[in-house]
Order: sequence, then structure tokens, then C-alpha cells
Amino acid sequence: MLSTDFLPGAPNWLDLGAPDSKAAAVYYGEVFGWEYVSAGPEAGGYGMFKIGDRTVAGIGPGDPSAGSAAWEPFFRTQDAEATAKLVEQAGGTVRYPAMDVFDKGRMAGFADSAGANFCVWQPGATKGVDLVNEPGSLYWTELYTTDLPAALGFYRSVLGWKTDDMSAPGFTYVVVSPGAGDDNAGHGGIAPLEEAQLAAGTTSHWLPYFTAADVDATVAKALAAGGSARVPATDMPGVGRFAQVVDPQGAVFAIITPADDSAF
Repeated sequence: MLSTDFLPGAPNWLDLGAPDSKAAAVYYGEVFGWEYVSAGPEAGGYGMFKIGDRTVAGIGPGDPSAGSAAWEPFFRTQDAEATAKLVEQAGGTVRYPAMDVFDKGRMAGFADSAGANFCVWQPGATKGVDLVNEPGSLYWTELYTTDLPAALGFYRSVLGWKTDDMSAPGFTYVVVSPGAGDDNAGHGGIAPLEEAQLAAGTTSHWLPYFTAADVDATVAKALAAGGSARVPATDMPGVGRFAQVVDPQGAVFAIITPADDSAF
């Protein structure tokens, strides 16, 4: 389960890169009630999504070459440069090298060995987001990959994750957690892309899950504001009720109401 203790390897931030960040801020305000707060003129259009005075995510103009909006998770590292070397050794790509973000920390951007984009955050004055597991905030991170064995090996070597195979007949899924975490420290999962997704051209990608008190009501807001459903609201015993949504600019995210006895 996520926490703001942010063990090494755990998610501690996430960004939305959007071609039209102003429109994205309006959209997510309608869906989750987030308020957009600019990081200032020196931040190049970057800002924060907040619930009250607590930051839940960041948003910026995005990569023009990406062609659509996208969410990217950040995982805590104690040394961004050292992590970059591990990424290259494991067959990944350094998209941009470690850099200082004022006094807030250091960041670097990568693609894993199957092409999924992710980042790392080495904390300075900012340890990470201020809120997780509560309505409107990050609850889980999920990787859909073209190569499950390679992804497992990559993230074990780069971020030191532990893995727990929870697969069943007709269902392949591996829960991941920080190497220093206990049995309750799972923060995400890895699953292979399905044949239909591969045939449709879907590539490896990370998917954030945001908590909602009522999945159906939140999905209704997301669709009314211009989004579309990739996966309709669905019950999963022992996990909760969830849905996957595509925002108006193409970024995919998930919404979940965890079960009281959620395994995660």
C-alpha cells in the first residue's frame, strides 16, 4: 500500500504532460475537484494539482513529440545519476539526464527495456506528493508491458523491487513493492498487454490509479467532461471497483474504490 514515507523505489510523484495544460487543468478539476496552482514564471508552464493545500500531482506542457497527453510516475531514488547507469545496464534508455529542480530535488527520465516511460525523483526540499490513498489522490501504479519477464528483471535491477506473482488461470499479474518494504508495502502491479491490445498497436505504458469514493459517479464526471472509457466500471473481488478512462487529450488513467478487504 502506498504511503508518504516514500521508501526507495516507491512512487513519490507523478506528472501529467499535456499539449494543452490549461484545458487539462479544467478537465481534472471537474473530475476530481483538483485546483491548479502555477509553480511560477520560472517553471516553464509547470504547476501543481492540489486538494486543499496538499499536492496530488504535477502538470506541464508535455513532450511535443509525444503527440498526446500522458501520465508518468516518478519513483524515489537516492541517487539519480546512479539510477541512470543502472537503466542503461538493464537495457533501458535515458530520455533526459539527472537535473536539479531548484532546491526541490533532482529528476531524470527513462524508458524501460520494453519502452514504457517513467521517471525518478531524488528528494530535496520536496519529498513527494502530499496525499495518497484518499479520494482524488494516487492509490496504485500499474505497468502494462509487451515483455513481462524482461520488465520484472529490469525493475528488480534498477529500482530494487520485490515481486509477488498473484497470477491465476487466465490471469497474469505481479505485485511489486520496495525492496525495503514489508508485506503491506505493495505499490503497483505489472501485467502483460493482451493480444487485442497488441494488435491495436498499444505499447508498454504506466497507468496511475486515483481513489474515488464512488467510481461510477466519478467516471460519469470524466465522460461528461469529454473523456472516454477504456474499461467500464468493473468489480474485482478482493480489490474493489475500478474503471480506466482516457482524457480528452489522450492520457489514460484509472479510478478505483478499494474494497474494505482489498488485497492491495
